[in-house]
Amino acid sequence: MNDIGPLRIGTRGSPLALIQTSKVIDSLQKAHPSLRKKNAIEMVVITTTGDRIQNRLLSEIGGKGMFTKELDEALLNDQIDLGIHSMKDMPTFLPENIALHAIMPREDVRDAFISEKYASFIELPKGATLGTASLRRKCQVLIARPDLRVVPLRGNVDTRLKKITDGEADATLLAYAGLKRLGKENVITEILETDVMLPAVGQGSLAATCRMDDHGTNAMLANLGEPPATAAIIAERAMLVLLDGSCHTPIAGLALPDGKGNIDMQGLIARPDGTESTRFSMSAPITSARELGRSVAENLLAQAGTSILEAIDNERPKIIRPHPEIAQED
Repeated sequence: MNDIGPLRIGTRGSPLALIQTSKVIDSLQKAHPSLRKKNAIEMVVITTTGDRIQNRLLSEIGGKGMFTKELDEALLNDQIDLGIHSMKDMPTFLPENIALHAIMPREDVRDAFISEKYASFIELPKGATLGTASLRRKCQVLIARPDLRVVPLRGNVDTRLKKITDGEADATLLAYAGLKRLGKENVITEILETDVMLPAVGQGSLAATCRMDDHGTNAMLANLGEPPATAAIIAERAMLVLLDGSCHTPIAGLALPDGKGNIDMQGLIARPDGTESTRFSMSAPITSARELGRSVAENLLAQAGTSILEAIDNERPKIIRPHPEIAQED
């Protein structure tokens, strides 16, 4: 943490990112009254590659790391002290010397169905268009409704909502957590249960990154974490690591603490066209979160068909970088 100046918090400039960062700032100020002083915190807005390039799919421009790369660089160059992200935007591997924290209470993990024409996902007529840039959503839509047509739809929340209003697609899917944080629950037509649409790893959770050697900021962020929620994210990302998840391979996962000391977890891998998929569930003590995630991944790989395994193998990094452990309080 910067000892002689304000705490510099990096964020993307989208409306959702700014709201999420403001919520984190409020929590930091409640936990650390000294941060309420004038100029004690500086919000630094950084435009990422993913924000600049809106006319191409993430899989074509480098994956979801395109939403974090510039903030990582600002951290390592000591231009900011911490970065705020949606956990689902965090790539599987982060640069060396960057620590990852799961912070704040986790929001509802489900996806929301949005349409101005049809009352529910199941009521979409044969051949209707559903717009999404997510392969995870695309494959699960086609698993449930192979008669639909999935078309690319990118942009921030407001942009995608406008595209639906303008008729670029009959419907779309957005994270309920983001809509709730934006106060836009009124646009939701239906909330899809996780047995229909398993969420992205980390969905509903906020992430904070800082330099590993910045002990003050690490301690500050650790206080914003909730141990059960952190354990769930550890399990989900441990699964992702073993699968080497990329934007080219549809992967979904959800770990939920049961309130009795255990975590219930399910994972899914599939072909992008939804013609082949495998899903696996298991439970384990919350103290074995990382092992649980790895076990789910191993079982998914054992059950997956050849074409799914080939798709995953083709996307494995040529050089495996160290996985940054999510920070936990001892």
